[in-house]
Amino acid sequence: MKKLGNWLKGPTTMAALAGLVAAAVVLAVAELVGAFFTARATPIFALGSTFIDFTPPWMKDFAIATFGTNDKAALFVGMGVTIALLACVLGVVAYRKWVLGVLGVLFMGAVIVGAVVTRSGVHPMDAIPSILGTVAGLVALRLLIAPLWGLKTWPEAPADRAASKGTPATSRRKFFATAGITAVAAGVAATGGRLLSAARSNIAQARNALQLPTPVTPAAAIPDGVQSTVAGMPPWLTPNKDFYRIDTALSVPEINANDWELRVHGLVDQEITMTFADLLDADLIESHVSLTCVSNPVGGNLAGNAKWLGYPIRELLKRAGPKDGADMVLSTSIDGFSASTPIEVLQDDRDAILAIGMNGEPLPLEHGYPVRMVVPGLFGFVSATKWVVDLEVTRFADSKAYWTDRGWSERGPIKTMSRIDVPASFAKVPAGKVAVGGTAWAQTRGITKVEIQVDDQDWAPVELSTEASVDTWRQWSFEWDATPGPHYLKVRATDGTGDLQTDQRADPVPDGASGWQSVMVTVQ
Repeated sequence: MKKLGNWLKGPTTMAALAGLVAAAVVLAVAELVGAFFTARATPIFALGSTFIDFTPPWMKDFAIATFGTNDKAALFVGMGVTIALLACVLGVVAYRKWVLGVLGVLFMGAVIVGAVVTRSGVHPMDAIPSILGTVAGLVALRLLIAPLWGLKTWPEAPADRAASKGTPATSRRKFFATAGITAVAAGVAATGGRLLSAARSNIAQARNALQLPTPVTPAAAIPDGVQSTVAGMPPWLTPNKDFYRIDTALSVPEINANDWELRVHGLVDQEITMTFADLLDADLIESHVSLTCVSNPVGGNLAGNAKWLGYPIRELLKRAGPKDGADMVLSTSIDGFSASTPIEVLQDDRDAILAIGMNGEPLPLEHGYPVRMVVPGLFGFVSATKWVVDLEVTRFADSKAYWTDRGWSERGPIKTMSRIDVPASFAKVPAGKVAVGGTAWAQTRGITKVEIQVDDQDWAPVELSTEASVDTWRQWSFEWDATPGPHYLKVRATDGTGDLQTDQRADPVPDGASGWQSVMVTVQ
């Protein structure tokens, strides 16, 4: 314990702590000042978003596969550890060579400012919080490092350390007192910044107060029998709070619906700008559509089914008048994400919409409020742009979307997929009649048959729940006469065109996973 105490009181450790506290000051001051700017002006948001943009696809796949919808929380933890380590190094460098420490802090400040100003929808003035945070961090680092120079431990320490008066014990006390006060002040500033941001933002309140208009074409009534009777099955209609969220937005964009505009341009006869008020006054339609993430593994749960309210994109494109040769619409979010959607998909009779409602209420903030795209039959990475603000009619040969630049497919049609929801893999069940339940989907084609295989037995048809539409998933059930011992259950589906789900295993990259799911169950 004595050695540990000596180590903690050593100049190297104290210098590292100084760097850590100074970094906290940078972030806290930027958070406080950023409350008067956009949410994208804060360093944490900008650095995190930039990190996401430059993360290799394999690492993103690993994060989603490992952490699922908690991938952003994992990113925050990883980013926090990285910032802490860099801060500690800068603290030690500043102790040994103050000028190098200053240059290091200024370099990191420049990186933060660069990350901020290069975000989509950010004004150059939004760099002010990061600049002021960097200056405050430098001041804090100087105040913390100065007492350490009085310890006279390293000959490499700056010549001006002699200016620090007092004994080593006095210098240590001064350091820890300064560090403690500074850390508390940083915590207060960060908390104040968040509270101030929350007080200034009325987006959530405006969203809650929004009254959705009545659709000209309401969704078809949900027929009886869509919900499987097997205990433990997920609801046919996914509650908003349970709907999966996979996107590139580290911080949920907050957009005032009154300020929202959609620009339609590019290879069109007439450029169009649409406001949220225009959307509310338009002829809206309502439909049930299942969405699926391209990162969903075989048997995964990155899929959901909801009732959507919105304006048909085909009507918008009719008004704009796409020119000959246009084959793609590049949709862009306010946070810079973009998706490439084949233009014919947006012009045919499917219910591809600019959605403003989800399950009878305004879009939740995290699911795209005030406006997002919903396109049946395509994976979300090429169609389901949230917080959409721009539609460019273009060509695949001329423009590349966010994920296309990172090794994913230009087009992402949904693959026929089926899964076993009940019992879960590695479950233990009693011998006798066991209820097996699952879900299958093939949006725009529908599901006409699902089969299950127990061990090496022949494939057996299951009982399909009622089909609501070809754009929604379909649940199924099977009564299994289970005998004691370990067993493997496998499932496959056939879509409305008669095509059987492929058994060929494929990873999500570049255009979605494929294969038959198999679960192991122990019968007791």
